[in-house]
Amino acid sequence: MTDSQRNKEVVLGFLRVAFEEKRPVEAFESYVGEGYVQHNPHAPGSAAESARYLARFVREFPELRLEVKRVVAEDDLVCTHSLMRLTPDARGSAIADVMRVREGRIVEHWDVVQEVPEDTVSGNSMV
Repeated sequence: MTDSQRNKEVVLGFLRVAFEEKRPVEAFESYVGEGYVQHNPHAPGSAAESARYLARFVREFPELRLEVKRVVAEDDLVCTHSLMRLTPDARGSAIADVMRVREGRIVEHWDVVQEVPEDTVSGNSMV
């Protein structure tokens, strides 16, 4: 197995535990490493604070679903392209997460979030 494939598995494992299993604190404990750097402007900087922030978010939206559509990895970076719905009937948001993985642990995170509009000029889906 290549490093890129192992890194994909780390990120997908983190997302599964945090969002599908609704256990974000455990996801941070299992998959996030020392010196974690958070670039999301709405989340606190440390891993422990980010874990608590995400736990509150997941509790606030118990029907939340994250559907990973694509995963791309190169060297120590993994990017996922996902659809997040806070409720089953919501159009949701398209999300691109970029995570840096070192020695099997996520050490850095960026994300870009955009609400899915009802219609697009191109007629193409965002996800």
